[in-house]
Amino acid sequence: MSKSIRSKLFISVTFLLAFFVCVLWMLNNLYLQQYYIQNKKDLLKENAKNIISIYNGDPNEIQDELDRTANITGSNIDIFDKDGKMIYKSSRRGPIDKNPADNSKNNSKDNVQQLPPLNGFEKDKLNEDNEDGYKFETRRDYQLRIDFLTLSTDLSNGDRLNLRVALVSIKESVDVANRFILIIGSIITILGSILAFWFSKRFTKPIVEVNKIARKMAKFDFSQKCNISGKDEIGQLGQSINYLSCELNRAITELNVKNKKLEEDIEKERKIDEMRKEFVSSVSHELRTPLSLIQGYAEGLACNVNESEEDRKFYCDVIMNETNKMNKLVKDLLNLSQLESGAFHIEKTEFDLISLITYVLNKYKAIFAEKNIELQFDSSESIIVYGDMTRVEQVITNYINNAINHIDEKKIIKIGEEIINDKVRINIFNTGKYIPEEALEKIWKSFYKVDKARTRAYGGYGLGLSIVRALMELHNNACGVENINDGVNFWFEMDKVNII
Repeated sequence: MSKSIRSKLFISVTFLLAFFVCVLWMLNNLYLQQYYIQNKKDLLKENAKNIISIYNGDPNEIQDELDRTANITGSNIDIFDKDGKMIYKSSRRGPIDKNPADNSKNNSKDNVQQLPPLNGFEKDKLNEDNEDGYKFETRRDYQLRIDFLTLSTDLSNGDRLNLRVALVSIKESVDVANRFILIIGSIITILGSILAFWFSKRFTKPIVEVNKIARKMAKFDFSQKCNISGKDEIGQLGQSINYLSCELNRAITELNVKNKKLEEDIEKERKIDEMRKEFVSSVSHELRTPLSLIQGYAEGLACNVNESEEDRKFYCDVIMNETNKMNKLVKDLLNLSQLESGAFHIEKTEFDLISLITYVLNKYKAIFAEKNIELQFDSSESIIVYGDMTRVEQVITNYINNAINHIDEKKIIKIGEEIINDKVRINIFNTGKYIPEEALEKIWKSFYKVDKARTRAYGGYGLGLSIVRALMELHNNACGVENINDGVNFWFEMDKVNII
């Protein structure tokens, strides 16, 4: 029972009720008296301001207002002249006769004669507080053994006004409020505990039933159903459990029937995957570009299109470089499965990415001229990146080949770069048809072709972009594609080296 949700709910609700009652009592005990005294100070200050505004030197002229103030604030009012002599005291006034004017004069005179000196009354100062010219003091009357809160301030003619309030009434009010809170809090806690017990029992009953059904379902027993009425969340949960039971029973039955067929399909898919890997090992999409370049420059040498020894040497160097790259690319493409699995290792160095792009584009000048393609590339300052330069060149080459193969009649290719935090993003845009939204992610898979007829026309095998993604994953960088105005933009990112 101690671990059940019913007992936890009951104990939690009861504890919260008792906790809030205790907190309320403590706050009331600690701060109510201060709050009460502060309000009393504000009340005394407000009435003192009123007295100051109407006082002209004679207390008898404002006798009614002084009486009203004393009754409102529950205080005694004392007024002293400049010499410290008491000229008015509200607590020792005589009875009022029918003739108010005469009575006021007589009383004023009698009051001055009958009052004891000030130094025999409430002379010990326990606390002082000055607020904008209003001096608050807590004094003790040793004869009455009572503490008073006293406001003292100067009147307009130099007389002194004192308003005294006994603190014992404030303390009694606080004690009464605390006792009332304890009594009401105890009653609320007891009644709340009873209601919490009833509520927890009622609330957890359908949950316990759902738990029993779920345990049986875990043992593949779908015979029992939940009998929970109601349209609330728990009722919907019961209906969901019943629906889940029926669906699981049906699904497991169908699963047993289809299990054998599924194993056959998996075996067939494995064989197909092996065939694809064998095809990747024997056919390389990347061989086309170096072969085309070698053929073009070799034909140039054969036809003597170059006029100087320096040009012939450049042609021969390009042919040799492309032959070496072709040999290396053949080995890499034979290990495409290693690229995708992460077992292939790359050699990272620092190099100028802009220079690499310029170098690749120079090799394509003849192809761009032949196909009347307008290349837009404003090379900026050098951008040093960290990566495998040969593999990055392979990525750029694949993107350019893809752009050439899918360009439309506008024949525009734009290459640009942008800095994003510590990354350099290279964008290669070509005018052409948009890639369907459902194919934007599929084009990165091996052998996937959006337009099979067009792909057959230029001899593509659907491997270029899959190689790009595998190489970028080895660099721990991103690549992607997006449809923008009038064409498609492919991009990849590299780690930028900050030169100090």
